[in-house]
Amino acid sequence: MAEITLKNLVKKYGDGFPAVNDISLDIADGEFMILVGPSGCGKSTLLRMIVGLEDITSGDMLIDGKRVNELAPRDRNLSMVFQNYALYPHLSVFENIAFPLRLAKGHHSEEEITSKVNAASDMLELNEHLERKPANLSGGQRQRVAMGRAIVRDADAFLFDEPLSNLDAKLRGQMRTEISRMQRRLGTTTVYVTHDQTEAMTLGDRVAVLKKGLLQQCASPRELYDQPVNLFVAGFIGSPPMNFLPAQVDGATLRLPFCDVEIGADLAAKVEGKDIVIVGIRPEHIKDASLDDGVQGAAFTAPVDVTEWLGNEQYAYIPFDADPAVRAKLDELDRDLDGEGMRTQIVVNLDARSRIREGDDESFVFDPALMHVFDPESGDCLTRDEAKAKAIAEESEADRRRGLERAKARESKNATT
Repeated sequence: MAEITLKNLVKKYGDGFPAVNDISLDIADGEFMILVGPSGCGKSTLLRMIVGLEDITSGDMLIDGKRVNELAPRDRNLSMVFQNYALYPHLSVFENIAFPLRLAKGHHSEEEITSKVNAASDMLELNEHLERKPANLSGGQRQRVAMGRAIVRDADAFLFDEPLSNLDAKLRGQMRTEISRMQRRLGTTTVYVTHDQTEAMTLGDRVAVLKKGLLQQCASPRELYDQPVNLFVAGFIGSPPMNFLPAQVDGATLRLPFCDVEIGADLAAKVEGKDIVIVGIRPEHIKDASLDDGVQGAAFTAPVDVTEWLGNEQYAYIPFDADPAVRAKLDELDRDLDGEGMRTQIVVNLDARSRIREGDDESFVFDPALMHVFDPESGDCLTRDEAKAKAIAEESEADRRRGLERAKARESKNATT
């Protein structure tokens, strides 16, 4: 296992464009770190810099305190799982897993190689496939073979570059569980790149959100969701994404497209002097008022354009016209998030009991204490609570350590039985 430290890393190509721009991260020993962001944000480039496949223009990279900028990939003792699996089609599953061991000529006996491969295949449930060729395997099985090859190396850290992007949705869910279980069981430091924020939220101890080569926020999934630092992070994390609405500032009142919301003195002081702010509300925080679920706060009535029923939940879509003063900012955010420039609308995540129907004017309610308020110029979140963010971070780190201890205890128990 290893602690990986990135200090002010920069990667510039021939045209001078910084694909990675001054990124600093401390990845703890045994931590599962996710690098996430839209296409072209620099996450895969950063991963390749860590493993040594991309040169570092400036800054320092350290593994367990040792600077490794000039070390070749083979000398960093890091194991990478690629998006396309990178399996050898002419070799069996056994030989694909054993390949890095055979590459280190003279370091491993045949008995050691067999033992390591069998242990990895047992962990990944590949025992019955060891004599098969990659072409005869499913996508999920090939992914597990690639993971097995990483395991047998006894590397200091695992690096994953969008390993599940070639799998269908059901298989992605299964493989997420496998990767999470494997990482906890081995306790190996892991850096995982994905563009899928669902993977990021379910897998990572911490998630680093990147935008155009810049680190926006690095925190636990819960902190990113509850206490985002800016408009971009708030919009990227969450499915369906956060709703953004323009709000006119009138003293201690925010005038949204559908209702007025009274705000506290602290927030009123932060928005003083601004004509317009952007209000963010999570879809699940808006409720069907007719269900009388005890939600108190801002109530409004609005025409429902479309509804989608999914069995255990349903969605209602409510269009609105964005204020011209913030329309450009919302359009820019949509482009940054790889959006398609669709119409502005509120998405409401409703309880399955709701009988809201499209085409009707319906009543909704939300708790203003749960809304986020953003500066439309800087994008900064004006409602972020640093004390709550710190408490979430401390709780998440404690959970991570307990998870590793439980996994080690189970592994030790299994080894003695």
